[in-house]
Amino acid sequence: MSPILSPRQAEELHKSMIAYLNSMNQSSSAAALQETLGISSSFDAPTMKRYEGLLEKKWTSVVRLQMKVVKHCGHTTASLQAELDQATPFSLLSRRNQDPASWLPKSPARLTLQSHREPVTCVAFHPILFSGSDDNTIKIWDWELGELERTLKGHTRAVLDVDFGGPKGGTLLASCSSDLTIKLWDPSTQYQNIRTLPGHDHSVSAVRFVSSSGSLLVSASRDKTLRIWDVLCHDPEQNDWVRDVSPSFDGRWLVSGGNDQIGRTWDATLGEAKATLIGHDNYIECCVFAPPSSYKHLATLAGLKKTPLAGNSAEFIATGSRDKTIKLWDSRGTLIKTLVGHDNWVRGLVFHPEGKYLISVSDDRTLRCWDLSQEGRLAKTLEDSHGHFVSCIRWAPSLVIASPIKGVGMVSNGDSRKEDAIKVRSRCVIVTGSVDLDVRIFAS
Repeated sequence: MSPILSPRQAEELHKSMIAYLNSMNQSSSAAALQETLGISSSFDAPTMKRYEGLLEKKWTSVVRLQMKVVKHCGHTTASLQAELDQATPFSLLSRRNQDPASWLPKSPARLTLQSHREPVTCVAFHPILFSGSDDNTIKIWDWELGELERTLKGHTRAVLDVDFGGPKGGTLLASCSSDLTIKLWDPSTQYQNIRTLPGHDHSVSAVRFVSSSGSLLVSASRDKTLRIWDVLCHDPEQNDWVRDVSPSFDGRWLVSGGNDQIGRTWDATLGEAKATLIGHDNYIECCVFAPPSSYKHLATLAGLKKTPLAGNSAEFIATGSRDKTIKLWDSRGTLIKTLVGHDNWVRGLVFHPEGKYLISVSDDRTLRCWDLSQEGRLAKTLEDSHGHFVSCIRWAPSLVIASPIKGVGMVSNGDSRKEDAIKVRSRCVIVTGSVDLDVRIFAS
């Protein structure tokens, strides 16, 4: 059998193996291997230093390459599956593939990720999974394999929120903490902490990238302010601790809520309040804008005769509170529906990408699904979705299942040019975090 490695490659491998054994305090094994392989005595300690870490780097690069190959195969498989689907009778297809629009999470969770030493406070997708905790760390997971890839240390107190975004070609991970800071981590440098943003006078509760370019970052704090970073910014003030903030899909608007029990919508550019949402009887823990896909259902709830245009990014809002309720609002701050069912604080909200459902998690340990097409009826409850308070929830980003197709898309009024259309499919994956220290993944 002919050797796979050239003599030069084999020599480099042998030297890196000896250096690795020495770095692991296995000097006798290293010496025996050096003698067996006939490595000359000139390969001394100073020379060996140059080879330390080489074996680990090569090993991890092979693993990354394997993952890239797997992902490429996955994309190829999806493309072939799409072609097969086009040739498959619909009756068979409907039995084989569940419609993402009707998918809801079910017990048990597909994966439970365990590594944090204190309660999990926040999670984020993009497309790998991030989790933050009261143990002061951020953990990066391969959620499909259930494996921990990396732990980020830098905050000196609890990590309260994480988000992924940033300028095109320069995406960053942002985190905020009870240590009063926001930190930016660069994936291109193996998540080194490249910048720390001080300025808040109390715990920073939430952080989000908000503009379509990703260059704006908004933070909410117990010091009663929202701050917009990396611009000549405004600090919109509230009357008490701001516990959560969320942007509209186009980054034009923000919604916030906190201890003053009042939700507010803001113009992200001007820093001016647009509307106030008054009706909760306790602190607001979470808030989120409804996606355009839900407008037809929420418009019916609001008694509107006409569904708002999909391009309008701040038509409806959902808020969750310590008063155990979820409230739905229109853009003017009018309460259109109160959803009652949780037995403890409502801690997290996420809309189904297809718009039919609103998903909530709570300190009552449940995950609840509300059917917006049936006036917000409680459609499903996962009892004991965690063993303790459920503190956060996120939905995985949608998949691009087809490249842009020329000649299909929206046409501007008076413009004969045709834009490219991109087909996406909702990914049936939800992640939750809890005081029980676990991150759980619910998937089809």
